[in-house]
Amino acid sequence: MADKSADRAARAAQDSTVFEVFARVGYVVLGILHLLIGVIAISIATGGGGEADQGGALAQIQKSPFGVVLLWGIVIGLAALAAWQVAEIFLERDPDRRKRWVHRVKFIGTAITYLAISGTALVYALGGRSDSSESSQSLSARLLAVPAGVALLVAIGLVVTGIGIAFVVRGITRAFEEDLDLATGAGRTGILTLGVVGYVAKGIAVGVTGILFVVAALMHDPEAAGGLDAALRALAGLPFGVVILWGVGAGLILYGLFCFARARYARM
Repeated sequence: MADKSADRAARAAQDSTVFEVFARVGYVVLGILHLLIGVIAISIATGGGGEADQGGALAQIQKSPFGVVLLWGIVIGLAALAAWQVAEIFLERDPDRRKRWVHRVKFIGTAITYLAISGTALVYALGGRSDSSESSQSLSARLLAVPAGVALLVAIGLVVTGIGIAFVVRGITRAFEEDLDLATGAGRTGILTLGVVGYVAKGIAVGVTGILFVVAALMHDPEAAGGLDAALRALAGLPFGVVILWGVGAGLILYGLFCFARARYARM
């Protein structure tokens, strides 16, 4: 009975036009964040400053005219998008039991991610700030201080690295295409190209973030861990790192543009 009630509530939510509009707005604000992160990444590649992560992007928005209004839009849009993902958990009906649970796990992970960014945007909307690198280092320090902490931190790093690899694979195989309702033509080709490049670029950035967690665990050095900003700066330190960072930054900008297209063409 409880499952049926949850299914009915999820279906009612997804049948709401207002709810769908808010969820699509979530993709728009997600696109804005990735555009800003990509621009900051290119700025770092050219010797500029800024933090190339959600916090850095939100800080830029906070300082802009009408920034608080936009921040509240990000809070609401991403919260709605997270709620949409939760509804998908209850409505998932793939006949293959294994695939059904894989999809549900993906929906849960995506919902948590959107809620986390929404929560960070709320902090900025209320006048606060957040530092993802400090948060990552603080988490690493706490884990390394407990028994089996090294193993836990390695596990977290491997999971994050796996997510990055999944983004790359999803981009290369164009698996995201099944979530879009696109007509044939040049427009379709352009949107798919944005998706391929964007997913690969984001996957590289996320994957490097995971590797930093593993390095922090193996070196027993929490300061080696960091968020997306630290990962992109690590890329800049590699041979031809400036070129790589330029590519990843441009790719994140393209992913942001893809999010705009997704707001219009996503299967909801």
